[in-house]
Order: sequence, then structure tokens, then C-alpha cells
Amino acid sequence: MDRQTKLIVFLFCIIKLVLHLVADYNSGFQGDELLHIETGNHLAFGYMEFPPLIGWIAFIQNLFQSQSVFIHHIFPHIATILIFIFVSKTVVALGGKSKAVFLVLLCLLPVMGRSQQLFQPVVFSQLFWIMGFYYLTKYAKFLDKKYLWCLTITVALGFLTKYDAVFFIFGLSALLFFRQTREALIKHKFWWNIIAFIMIVSPNILWQYSNDFPVLKMFSRLYETQLDKISTVKVLSGLIMSLNPLTLLISIPAVIALFHKNFKPYRILSLSIVLSVLFLAFSKGKGYYFYPIVLTVLPFGGVFWENIILKKRKWIIYPVSLLLIVSGLFLLPFSLPITSLESYLNNEYQYEKKEVKGGQYAIKEERYSKTKWEETLSELKTVYNSLPKNEQKNCLIWGKHYGQAGAITLLGKNYGLPETFSLHGSFYLWLPNGNIPETIIAIRYSDENGSDFFEPYFEEVKPIKSIYNPYADEEEQVRQTIFICHKPKQDFDTLKRIFADRIFE
Repeated sequence: MDRQTKLIVFLFCIIKLVLHLVADYNSGFQGDELLHIETGNHLAFGYMEFPPLIGWIAFIQNLFQSQSVFIHHIFPHIATILIFIFVSKTVVALGGKSKAVFLVLLCLLPVMGRSQQLFQPVVFSQLFWIMGFYYLTKYAKFLDKKYLWCLTITVALGFLTKYDAVFFIFGLSALLFFRQTREALIKHKFWWNIIAFIMIVSPNILWQYSNDFPVLKMFSRLYETQLDKISTVKVLSGLIMSLNPLTLLISIPAVIALFHKNFKPYRILSLSIVLSVLFLAFSKGKGYYFYPIVLTVLPFGGVFWENIILKKRKWIIYPVSLLLIVSGLFLLPFSLPITSLESYLNNEYQYEKKEVKGGQYAIKEERYSKTKWEETLSELKTVYNSLPKNEQKNCLIWGKHYGQAGAITLLGKNYGLPETFSLHGSFYLWLPNGNIPETIIAIRYSDENGSDFFEPYFEEVKPIKSIYNPYADEEEQVRQTIFICHKPKQDFDTLKRIFADRIFE
């Protein structure tokens, strides 16, 4: 990578970081983030919804003992910068130079924002996917054993981040379809790499086995409620729109490049991408599941433009760059909360407005969650303070949704709230033992009729407060209701057995 290319990468990384820091200023915590942050207080080799790496990262962030969005987004921002760096290194490894890198990063700058902003496994999955593809590229070019080991470790870390690494691993089977790489693998005794991979991921596999493979139950629930309802056309159109339709100027040449004669030395990489895409499409993945693959495809488009199109028509880069910049500036407020909620509602919201029964708007949670959690916790405090002193002493809060339980755990001390528990997702693993206190404050997404969820477990359940959320983007989250529950019918251990097959409800 020459000096000019490094300067381009550096400038793009700075711009990307600044955009995310501005977004931090204008946003709060999204519900899933609150679960991921809490995993750092319960280190393990696995969790109900995802592999363990997010918990280890959360543990480091939690050492700051901070409730700041900035602190809990440190590692997502680092991962995003590394994604830009490894995408650029991949472009160069494919034979691209400064212009190719510039075009690819220009495509990526305004998109994938939410997936790279939040403290979720998604951004780290993208990082390890593009890192793995970079080392695959280097190995395919040079057949050097060190790249094979870098690939092995990266893929293992990817698996410990998000189970979608299996799609990348499936793509690696392309190495066996070509005599040159097949012979190199045998020469390098690749079975040791397989053994090393198994050893690295085995603690998580054993954890899954000892907990009756909750990941399979989660996927079953996901297919039941979401994935089986997704059409291929809808996924493809949604993916194009979320990635900026004008990036087709680069992505279409990228697809052409995968099969172009000038890229014949990279047929292994092309086949690897195709296999991953086919497996993911067969599995009915959501649109954003394809983001890591996009990171591996676009470099081909950048190199195709630089080496084939711009070779004879250098001037074309100026109008194309201008189109990408203008469209990117237009899309940025949709991709990241770089403007205030008020500004977003007055300007951008009209272009993506959707109807939610009972709500006034439909907005991604992190854009308004500061206000949401402040109101929720304030109302919980009011209910808690209304209890007699003897009931306050041992009272706990039951958060039906892990996001509610996570918000109380992270922010509840500011309001003098008692500890919380939940049977939803990984919070199920952290359920207390012994007897349930005589008084429980419960909260769930519902109206007052939501008491039916808690009634089987208490003699008395009374709705106390209803919290309206005009910004909810799902009908079920328009209202939260707080209940006071008295006289439990069972202890925590029995409750845990009752919910053993209901943790993803």
C-alpha cells in the first residue's frame, strides 16, 4: 500500500469515526445492547442467543463502570475502523491502488451505519469476515502457511462472535476445488488447522451441549416468527436500498469481475463468495446478514473500475465520485443518528414513514431511547416508592423483556431501584435461587391486559402504570405496563423449570 493510498484510508477512517461519535451524542442504548452489556458481568463460554466473545468485550468495557454510550461503543468504533483498513488491504491484495480504494470506501462510508454503530455481535462478525477473506486472498495468492494460520484463528474468532461464520466456513470449501490450493493444503498439513479451530471453539460447543443447544431453539423461534416470512425479492431489494442504490455503479462491476478473465487468478475467491451467498440465501437470511459478503465483493468492483474502466476513461471517476458523495450525504441521516431526534422527524422521517397501530411514529429505538428509559425508570421508581417499607426491603423487578431488565440493571441505581431479573434470553441464566419475595414489581410491553402473563405465578397481579411510547416501530412496544405482583405461587427454581422452553418468547 503506497503513501497516497494510506492517506486515503486514514482520512476515511477519521471521517467514519467522527460520524459515529456524532451519532453517539444523538442516541441512547438500543434494547439488544443492554443485554450485551450485561453479559460482561456474567462471563461464560456461551450465551442463549450468541457465542461468548461479545461478553468478553463487554467485560472490558464494564471495567470503566460507566453508563455512557460513548464508553460502550468504544469497541464497535474500533471494529469499524479495522473493517475499513482490512477492506482497503483486500483491495490492494487484489491488485488495486488508490483509486480503487477510494471508490470502495466511498461506497461504504454512508451505509451499514446502524450495524456498525451498536454494541452488538454484528459489527465484530463483519470485521472477522473481512479479515478472514483478506487472509484467504493472501493464501490463494502466495500459498504461504502463515496466512493459513491467520485465516484459521480469524475464522475461529468469527465463530465465537456470531454463528453466521458457518456461511464463511462453507465458502472456504472452494480451496478444495482447485488443484493448486488443494495440494498446498496437504503440504501444509491443514488437518492441524482444523484441529486448532475445533480446540478454540470447543468450549462454546460444550457449553451449548450442556445447555441443550439453546442456539437451535433460538433459530427455530427466529424462523417461526421472521425468517420463514422473508422473500428473496424482498431481501434483495431491501439490501440494495440499504446499501445506497447508486453503489450498484461499483457492485455490478464487482459481480462481473468475479467471472471476468482478468480476475482468473482469483477464481477461488469468486467461488468462495458464491458458495457463501448460496448457503445464506438457502437459509433465508435477512438483508443485513449479507453485509459481510458485501465487504468482500466491493473490492472487486473497485479494482475492476481502476484497472479496466478508468484505464481508458480516467475522467469518469469524477462524476461517479460526485454521485456517490451526494447520495451518501443524503443517506447518512437515515443510516446513523447524526442529527437530533427533532431534526430527523422534521426532515428525514417523511421519506421512511410507516404506520404502527397505536403509535405516532416508527423510529429505530436508539434515536429516542434516552427519553424512553428515563421515563420508564422514573415510573418504576414512583411505583417502588409507593410500596410499604417492609415490602420495599426485599422487592425485586421482573423485566419481561431482556431490554427492560438490561436498562434497569445498567441505569436503575440512578433511580434507587432494586435489582431485576428476567426469564427472557440470556437473563434466564442469571435467575436468582431460592424463594421469590412476597412483592414483585413487573414490567412488560403490553397494555393493562398484559397481567395475564404474570397471573399464573402470583395470587395477586394488579396493573399500576401504563407508559405510552409514540416512537415505537413495532405495535407490541407502543405501551409498557407496570404491575405489582403479590404472593408468588412457586420459588425461583420452579419458575426456571417452567420457562425452560419459553426463553425466546
